[in-house]
Amino acid sequence: MDLFRSVLYLPASNPRAIEKARGLNCDAVILDLEDAVAPDAKAEARQAAVAALAAGGFGCRVGVRVNSLDTAWGAGDLEALAGLNPDFVVAPKIESAGGVREVAARLPDGVALWVMIETPLSVLRLDQIAGAGAPLAALMLGINDFGERMNLVLGPDREPLKPWLAAVVAAARGHGLLAIDGVVNATDDADRLAAECRQGRAFGFDGKSLIHPAQIAAANAAFSPSAEEVARAREVVAAFAAAGAQGKGAIRVGYRMVERLHLDAAHRLLARHESASTSPQDAPI
Repeated sequence: MDLFRSVLYLPASNPRAIEKARGLNCDAVILDLEDAVAPDAKAEARQAAVAALAAGGFGCRVGVRVNSLDTAWGAGDLEALAGLNPDFVVAPKIESAGGVREVAARLPDGVALWVMIETPLSVLRLDQIAGAGAPLAALMLGINDFGERMNLVLGPDREPLKPWLAAVVAAARGHGLLAIDGVVNATDDADRLAAECRQGRAFGFDGKSLIHPAQIAAANAAFSPSAEEVARAREVVAAFAAAGAQGKGAIRVGYRMVERLHLDAAHRLLARHESASTSPQDAPI
């Protein structure tokens, strides 16, 4: 099972950051050609991203966030990726299923598409966007753009965002996609990062977007099953495997009743635990 607990954005125009990323213990890096790159550095960033992909050497999955197709750089970004085959491409400012398909038609074969949910229209059209079909693989919540366009005042609890956190996860789950939570801008606020990671996990996200390597450990920890969760999952699996549970739809485990749906969830959690335990990204570096 592929994990995407920690998804780190890197400005593609920063060669030191890209070189360092080859040894980081995140699950994915995104070479950013969009928000992290100034307009006069777009061409240089594109060339750097192409060179980084051609050189390889990353210990995790690698994506590229291109510019929107309605900018002067979007089409060129996608053309430059032909033959390079990143693991995925991130498309910003997507507001319709047609927008998804327009980007998808320009992707190399076998490259997954992740789309940014970051405008009022995108959250109002979540179902059609999420249902646009392959190669769409993930929804990423773009909190900065969305918050600005909605005129939100966001505190540490992200209270105004909660309906949209749930809506993004529901759309992703309904269409078999990954759901990736948005960034924490305060890179020196470890408590806020940990709280947002816990909240994102509680809402059902698969992982979190990051903007600094120091944020990786908190995301990996929060989006990996805890020891308590693993123990409960193993208890459920063992209980259903017992002779007396054969053919039953619901059984008692300890002080609670569990059904076959809980068994399925237990198997999924244990698969995530196994992936997290054996992932090279979690090995000491």
